[in-house]
Amino acid sequence: MTSLKPFVLFFNPVRHAGSFYTKLQEVAHTEVVTSKTRDEFFRDLQDKYKNIFAIYRTSASGAVAGKFDKELIDRLPPTCKYICHNGAGYDPIDTKACDDKGIIVTNAPDPVTDATADLAIFLLLGALRQLNPAMSALRAGKFKAGVDFGHDPQGKTLGILGMGRIGRAIKARCDPFGLKTVYHNRNPLSAEQAAGAEYVSFDKLIEESDIISVNVPLNANTKYLIDAAEIARMKPGVVIINTARGAIINEAAMADALERGHIGAVGLDVYEREPEINEKLLKQPRALMVPHVGTHTTETLAKMEAWAMENVRRAIVGEALLSPVPEHRGLC
Repeated sequence: MTSLKPFVLFFNPVRHAGSFYTKLQEVAHTEVVTSKTRDEFFRDLQDKYKNIFAIYRTSASGAVAGKFDKELIDRLPPTCKYICHNGAGYDPIDTKACDDKGIIVTNAPDPVTDATADLAIFLLLGALRQLNPAMSALRAGKFKAGVDFGHDPQGKTLGILGMGRIGRAIKARCDPFGLKTVYHNRNPLSAEQAAGAEYVSFDKLIEESDIISVNVPLNANTKYLIDAAEIARMKPGVVIINTARGAIINEAAMADALERGHIGAVGLDVYEREPEINEKLLKQPRALMVPHVGTHTTETLAKMEAWAMENVRRAIVGEALLSPVPEHRGLC
């Protein structure tokens, strides 16, 4: 018997916000996708998923479907009206194709802020202090042998490229370390939001920062925003932190500059071709790297799951969505 409740297809099971998932089932018929490949998912759309109303997806959904590109979006049934993503970055979703098909995309920007900013501070301090070579020497039984000197944060200039929620949270966490913060956005922030940070041009930030934190979303305008030419204009010994998206930086150019010593160190959570990582970076002791774990905490993941499901619930009952992506706010 077909359920009268709207059909919500989950591309990944809910692991941390189980009580919210149970509550959602009061207004929705939910299933976790059983397709194992993109082709199998396309076949299943013809039958068991032909009536989906909304899709819940995570950053891991690509393991089954790949990117939510135009090909995939065009194959979704006409009943599908929403794609609710449980992360802040939604670059794997073709929002233009969704717009053309009448599908509204939502994301979950607020829940990721604190955890991502916390990790950025770990990477910043770890890269600045050259902790990766020190930890490697320790584990190799060479206690402090060959470990170069690190640097203090006090008095350094931190350039935040993208002063949104996460950028502002990073700035607040860096204030006690005595860092001077400058930032670049498409538009200057209000004095309250800037909280003492100076607005500068992109060129000035690139050329004068001792530490650069990348916090812009990935889109057609920001891919390779930092390329070989930009890196060449940076201060010798600059430290680069990236917790946004790998392809904002030309990874090969960054690895070459790190190898030459023009870049002093990097702290990375994201990579251009995840899970593939540039071989030079893997071999470089001054690259402090973690495998895209910026939001990988029980508490944050629970908040992300609940946020995305709340967007689903609101879509079903006709309430205002929490967070339609900017491209779709006018459609709601």
